[in-house]
Amino acid sequence: MTAFAQNFSAALCPVCAGRLLSVLRDVRDPLTRRPFELLRCADCGLGQTNPIPGDLAPYYAGYHCGRHGVTASLCIRRRIRFLRRATGHRAPGALLDIGCGDGSLLLAARDIGWQVQGTEFNPLLARQRGLAVVSDLSEISASARFDCITLWHSLEHLRDPLYTMQCVRSLLAPTGVLLLAVPDSTGLQASLFAGKWFHLDVPRHLYHYSKRSLSALLSAAGFSPVSWRYQEFEYDLLGWSQSALNCFLPTPNVFFHLLTRRTPCCSKAEKLISALGGAALTGFSLPLIPLGSLLHCGATLVVDAHPVRVPEPILR
Repeated sequence: MTAFAQNFSAALCPVCAGRLLSVLRDVRDPLTRRPFELLRCADCGLGQTNPIPGDLAPYYAGYHCGRHGVTASLCIRRRIRFLRRATGHRAPGALLDIGCGDGSLLLAARDIGWQVQGTEFNPLLARQRGLAVVSDLSEISASARFDCITLWHSLEHLRDPLYTMQCVRSLLAPTGVLLLAVPDSTGLQASLFAGKWFHLDVPRHLYHYSKRSLSALLSAAGFSPVSWRYQEFEYDLLGWSQSALNCFLPTPNVFFHLLTRRTPCCSKAEKLISALGGAALTGFSLPLIPLGSLLHCGATLVVDAHPVRVPEPILR
């Protein structure tokens, strides 16, 4: 095994131990342009990036800075609505956000009464905002109990999904709620754009979920899904426009970089085409968002789940 990667070609699915089969080759990292492969479990359908780099740090250079751009406030307001719905509008309690980024959701939740804590690979930004954030889930006290645990587009980044969800189950109060979102790897966008799909994002996305594979993971970790949603507006909208541009332009994700005020490494012509084409494609894509949600094949899966209660033993 090299320092660069762990190759899982002959390995088994980390959720159900099924066989992993190659379904997509030569998928390029949009940042480094290194090639990767997409494997999929023949049994539960979980997708897996291959190889998984031993050191992921080089692939996260500049990753955490303003990824939502102008839609950041819209995103946080929507997630707070999801939080309120999933918790039944009960009195705020303790909230853990795994993969909290710069802590924006934690700040918004704290403002409405939640006691908040988070985890993040690079916790500096969140800590600078006065938040209690650790770099790994293992640093959370085993005796802690949370009324809600959230994973907003973070589960796909984690190396051991089943172990992570088992840890989440142990930290969640018996009446607590799990709320998570991941890209839908079998949605219409993923099927249409394949290796050019914006939300594929290898190798930062180590695993690629469908409703079937996410259901299998939740069940294996002791959770029962309560409700599903099939889109997050700006994720789905940008997924259409940027993925379409990726099919025709040599430099990937230029439109996204322009929207998030970054400087893409490409020609002025590509920037102009991306800006004009992205704006036009965004307009054309608007009707596809409710359609994807209606048909349950959008770019995003959002699920809230409850821990399964273990039956009490019968005393004889």
